[in-house]
Amino acid sequence: MAVAPPSYCFVAFPPRAKDGLVVFGKNSARPRDEVQEVMYFSAADHEPGSKVECTYISIDQVPRTHAIVISRPAWLWGAEMGANEHGVCIANEAINAREPAAETEALLGMDLVRLGLERGTTAKEALDVIVALLEEHGQGGNYYEDADSCHSFQSAYLIVDREEAWVLETVGKYWAAEQITEGVKCICNQLSLTTKIDAEHPELRSYAQSQGWWTGEDEFNFSKVFSSAEDHLDCCAGKDSIEKKAESITVQTMIDILRDKASGVCIDSESFLTTASVVSVLPQNRSSPCIHYFTGTPDPSRSIFKPFIFVDDVKLVPKAQSPCFGDNDPAKKEPRFLEKPDRRHELYKAHEWARAVIESDQEQGRQLRKTMLELEKQGLEAMEEILTSSDPLDPTEVGDLFYDCVDTEIKFFK
Repeated sequence: MAVAPPSYCFVAFPPRAKDGLVVFGKNSARPRDEVQEVMYFSAADHEPGSKVECTYISIDQVPRTHAIVISRPAWLWGAEMGANEHGVCIANEAINAREPAAETEALLGMDLVRLGLERGTTAKEALDVIVALLEEHGQGGNYYEDADSCHSFQSAYLIVDREEAWVLETVGKYWAAEQITEGVKCICNQLSLTTKIDAEHPELRSYAQSQGWWTGEDEFNFSKVFSSAEDHLDCCAGKDSIEKKAESITVQTMIDILRDKASGVCIDSESFLTTASVVSVLPQNRSSPCIHYFTGTPDPSRSIFKPFIFVDDVKLVPKAQSPCFGDNDPAKKEPRFLEKPDRRHELYKAHEWARAVIESDQEQGRQLRKTMLELEKQGLEAMEEILTSSDPLDPTEVGDLFYDCVDTEIKFFK
């Protein structure tokens, strides 16, 4: 069975999170050399009967899709994590379970992240979208750009809006979900739901019984029933990191958690690296905008979190987008992945230089990292002003916010 990469997702609700804010974060652990891009797609209307081409399969399109901003491995259609214009954030985790994931090409967990964002105006609505599509199309196919072997996984999701969060865990088409409205929650690459289940597939328990995994007599514990034998049922690194924070959780606290290599939350191993990260802040007061901070580059401890705000006229950021290979992309041709094209975007290439300096030259590296954190701090302070201001947001001021931050970062590295 393929090893699931140790990613972590977090959410914190008031009063554990500060000032009436919901704070969401994710580190995306993926194969070390994989490039992630940050993409914005505006809201769109679609012709009746039209199809949407996901990573491996096409499915029916809906009449209207919401505006989204996502971080995704550059070879696929879906997303590791992202947000939509309605303040819904979703991240997913690759999971191993008692039942091996299908290698047959279907929807990837990452496709379902994007579909949930495009079609859901609330966290619960996004959850309903994901489980309906799971029922109709199933999940399966290679999670990695690898011609030599198929790495397929089941999926878990953290789906968050300004009011609540849902942890959704899936095995094939079967699923269970828990609603969260207070405190903190961490999910990782293991099943975590136990006996508190607030929504589930109608045949979940009968399926578990038919497989001989549950007697029907003792209390139904989702993780116990569906986890593979070797899984330890805790995400202790992430859980400890967020629960040990005595102070109230802010954007900065969440960034610090994601940067923590000692705890294992920020992965940098032989096989895997945190290839991109995101932190979102969702004010419960609807007159304040949601703000989403993306790195678009690997290793959050050596990256800058850059803010994005949804407005009508968002400026696209080609420098954080990978080259497009169209129908010639080896990920789209069968047999797949026979070649690995260079998917590095301009921001990634500039950042590679910075990572090399930080790793090799102690003094220059220290100075460089200090300046990077200073740049980030300026962005965080400017966003703090927007959140605490009583004046309405001026869309013309923030339409090119992410664009400007990426541009500044690249110029600074040069």
